[in-house]
Amino acid sequence: MRTVPAFQRKKNHKMSCLCITVAMAFILSVIAIDGFKLKSKYTQYQNKIAELQDNIDSETKRTDDLKQFEKFTKTRKYAEQVAEDKLGLVHDDEIIFKPSDEDQ
Repeated sequence: MRTVPAFQRKKNHKMSCLCITVAMAFILSVIAIDGFKLKSKYTQYQNKIAELQDNIDSETKRTDDLKQFEKFTKTRKYAEQVAEDKLGLVHDDEIIFKPSDEDQ
C-alpha cells in the first residue's frame, strides 16, 4: 500500500470542506426561497380567510333581515301597507286629499 503525502491529504481535506460548504449553501438557499414562498402563500390565505369571514358576516346579517321581513309579512300591518301602496285601498274612516288639476 502506498501512503498519501501530508500535503495531498490537506488538499483533499480542503476540497472536501469546500464541497460540503457549497452543498450546504445550496440547501440553505433552497430552504430560504421556499420559506419566502410559503410565507407569501400564508399571507394570501389569511387575506382570503378575512374576506370570506366578511362575506359570512354580511350573509348572516342578510339572513337575519330576511327572517325579520318574513315575520313582518305575516302581520296585518304589512297587508294594510301593501293594500294601500299597490291597490290604493284605504280604511273606512280615512279621508284622501288629492290636488286638483286647477292648482297646477
